[in-house]
Amino acid sequence: MADPKGFLTTGREVAETRPVGERVKDWNEVYVPGSLLPIISKQAGRCMDCGIPFCHNGCPLGNLIPEWNDYAYREDWSAASERLHATNNFPEFTGRLCPAPCESACVLGINQPAVTIKNVEVSIIDKAWDSGDVTPQPPERLSGKTVAVIGSGPAGLAAAQQLTRAGHTVAVYERADRIGGLLRYGIPEFKMEKAHINRRIEQMRAEGTKFRTETEIGKDIDAAKLRRRYDAVVIAAGATVSRDLPVPGRELNGVHFAMEYLPLANKVQEGDLTVSPITAEGKHVVVIGGGDTGADCVGTAHRQGALSVTQLEIMPRPGEDRNANQPWPTFPMLYKVTSAHEEGGERVYSVSTTHFEGDEGGNVQALHLVEVEFKDGKLEQKPGTERSIPAQLVTLAMGFTGTDQANGLVQQFGLELDERGNVARDADYATNVGGVFVAGDAGRGQSLIVWAIAEGRSAARGVDRFLTGASALPAPIRPTDRSLAV
Repeated sequence: MADPKGFLTTGREVAETRPVGERVKDWNEVYVPGSLLPIISKQAGRCMDCGIPFCHNGCPLGNLIPEWNDYAYREDWSAASERLHATNNFPEFTGRLCPAPCESACVLGINQPAVTIKNVEVSIIDKAWDSGDVTPQPPERLSGKTVAVIGSGPAGLAAAQQLTRAGHTVAVYERADRIGGLLRYGIPEFKMEKAHINRRIEQMRAEGTKFRTETEIGKDIDAAKLRRRYDAVVIAAGATVSRDLPVPGRELNGVHFAMEYLPLANKVQEGDLTVSPITAEGKHVVVIGGGDTGADCVGTAHRQGALSVTQLEIMPRPGEDRNANQPWPTFPMLYKVTSAHEEGGERVYSVSTTHFEGDEGGNVQALHLVEVEFKDGKLEQKPGTERSIPAQLVTLAMGFTGTDQANGLVQQFGLELDERGNVARDADYATNVGGVFVAGDAGRGQSLIVWAIAEGRSAARGVDRFLTGASALPAPIRPTDRSLAV
């Protein structure tokens, strides 16, 4: 146990954010650089080293949280980094992007603010990079087997790194011009600077992983031919089909999916564009969808100089405390104020869009909505609550419905889908096609980054067993495992 009295004597402190007026003028990460190190050892000391650490159950990676909390408390950063990497290939990603279900399952959180597990994690890995503790780990010998990984998001990268370290020759195929998937083009720079991705890619290159960008399997390369070229294939193409909003006026100019809007803003930060073709500058912006992607759109619109930003959510506003039907240690639905929400804008709950209104040039000018409520388990409109709000840019951030089938990948492989439209797989993450495996959102459906990395690690074990007959690689989750929820 780190500090036997830590949870009694030390209050919860989280990372300090830069002033709103400063950070909305740039695209750097919102947190004050270096602000965690002076406080993080004491924060790690709040960990009680519980007899049954439920934080392990909250995290699908099975992170050894009490162990690296203890090392962080003692400021043994090298040992903390080793324990952190024992279960997580990319803690600098999860430490910035994960909603931290581990903290919801923290035993201390029963009657006190939980341990700042996420902040401790990111402090350990940032310190490890600064200290040179993160080095390439190439395999001692090669197996002579080859693996293709389709998709370079967190699931694909995790699978690729695990299989490379197991001695297989791995090539990652990415249809975009840079590696990273939604980490690269779906996550804004102010949430995670892309330098963190770049240095991980260089580590993986040094270990032997090959990368092929601007290559879409199903279009540029026939999937069946790819299967014949490699001993095994891992599909980690994500659930990239955005949920649409089929209401009158959807065809108007200025109504875009979030994944049309956000990547262009990131392209500007990469230096590919001077100005985004879809910009919020000088416009009234409406974001439809109250989740993390919606918040990313809100923060992006602030930085582009929007006149106003309104975020709509069809569900009621969550409470600020756990509901009785969401007891510890489940992951509760709580009212969250992200850094983007701190920067301004309005959040409107329990509303549904009825139609968009445009001008004579076919450009969206207003959004019409109505209040809704649940009656007998059904969502119904409340008569007399119709109104319109100005909207010159609308982003649809309502989630994703499944993996892309338009590019031919599913058909060319001859893959079977489950009842939800995801690629079906067995207990080893194997599809119905011999030697073809699936990991991440393509098989699970839209999920969190920790689940993606856990799936990539688990699928790598299935591939390794297929290629060699046995595997020492870890498999933290089964394909059927789900979040700790009610």
